[in-house]
Amino acid sequence: MSTEVKVPVLPESVSDATIASWHKKVGDAVKRDENLVDLETDKVVLEVPSPVDGVLKEIKFQAGDTVTSQQVIALIEEGAVAEAKDEKPATEAEEKKAEAPKAAKAAAPATKKAGTAELSPAGRRVAEQHGIDPAQVEGTGRGGRVTKEDLVNYMSGKTGAAPSGARPEQRVAMTRIRQRIAERMMESKNSIAMLTSFNEVNLREVMKMRKTMGEQFEKAHGIKLGFMSFFVKAAANALQRFPIINASVDGSDIIYHGYADISIAVATDKGLVTPVLRNAESMSFAEVEQAIADYAKKARDGKLALEDLQGGTFTITNGGTFGSLMSTPIVNPPQSAILGMHAIKERPVVENGQVIAAPMMYIALSYDHRIIDGKDAVLFLVDIKNQLENPHRMLLGM
Repeated sequence: MSTEVKVPVLPESVSDATIASWHKKVGDAVKRDENLVDLETDKVVLEVPSPVDGVLKEIKFQAGDTVTSQQVIALIEEGAVAEAKDEKPATEAEEKKAEAPKAAKAAAPATKKAGTAELSPAGRRVAEQHGIDPAQVEGTGRGGRVTKEDLVNYMSGKTGAAPSGARPEQRVAMTRIRQRIAERMMESKNSIAMLTSFNEVNLREVMKMRKTMGEQFEKAHGIKLGFMSFFVKAAANALQRFPIINASVDGSDIIYHGYADISIAVATDKGLVTPVLRNAESMSFAEVEQAIADYAKKARDGKLALEDLQGGTFTITNGGTFGSLMSTPIVNPPQSAILGMHAIKERPVVENGQVIAAPMMYIALSYDHRIIDGKDAVLFLVDIKNQLENPHRMLLGM
């Protein structure tokens, strides 16, 4: 009996998906809940598991094809067994010949290994389309993972051996997610009167608290105390005091949100994604740290669900992770503001008439000037600064 494999039900905001890569081919045995294919939407990569045990009988769409919600993309012969390949018994001479390269390989120096399991879905598709052996490509992603950009650079001769004087080029289609990011950035540029205000924060007290309380915090909650939870809690508190920063524009109306659903920008191989911490104003430091760690892992593994990314009333992005000293982050519509964190640097500051070295960070607030006045933006940043320079205020709800 044949069982249909269908595209999952897509939310209203996602009209279709693209076949990124198949993990099985026709004739392969499959097990129930085993991932068959990756579908790329403009927000996340979805895995489609097998509904039954059996053999993959037919693939109706290939990598690069566009499919819609509940469309049949493959057939599985339920309960069938994959045919064994016809193999002749090896002779003694053939066995010795086969063992020779294995012994040589074992004696050779260890080299970088990169299989399809270490490729991002977008990278896997590029490798399959162009017949690239990932083992030949140096991965620059987290943990040595080979990214799409690594493969593109490899094909263009920017990495690995290239003929002297060669000027190769390679045209590669944008992924669905990258196309959507581009659209959103242009939408923000063209529809928002965006302005950015800056301030600087002395993080000495935050660093002191992390040093003195970090070990106890980790023992109590099973998660490390990072910087992001301080910024999330400071922002959530400040959003309660300056609700216009947390509002959004809908035509000629302003929508005020009585909750702080804070989006946290996370960099992935496929682009920037913004999973949401819902009701951040009610979360503890430990809950914030755990949620961020869970989202980061899901993002690295390509496991973020659409519901993880939907909504959000305010965004925090941390360019300091990559060494950025200062930037003007772009507002993500329909939100009206975004807070940018940056690198912590020891800089000279004046305290009580004395010049001292202090761990300083520039912070930036980009905002929609159609509804947020400069005064509110500046006071919001000052509120963030005061909380971070006196972190006990957050613990006391001040």
